[in-house]
Amino acid sequence: MSKTIHLNQTLYEISTQYPEVVSIMQSLGFENISKPTMLQSVGRVMTIPKGCRVKDIPLDTVITTFQSHGFEIKE
Repeated sequence: MSKTIHLNQTLYEISTQYPEVVSIMQSLGFENISKPTMLQSVGRVMTIPKGCRVKDIPLDTVITTFQSHGFEIKE
């Protein structure tokens, strides 16, 4: 069974389904994702593309990193 992430899902939804996403996102420069209060509040409305725009991190870099960790990314 593959691990699938839909880019329209919130970070909260993704991290609830796949807890390892938190450490992957943190390694990409999303430091605040490891803070439970941030994940519970901002994470409920923030998607990966929105987070990339806020942090000025290329979406392609995030997608490639997730794919290297065995995730399938759906637009």
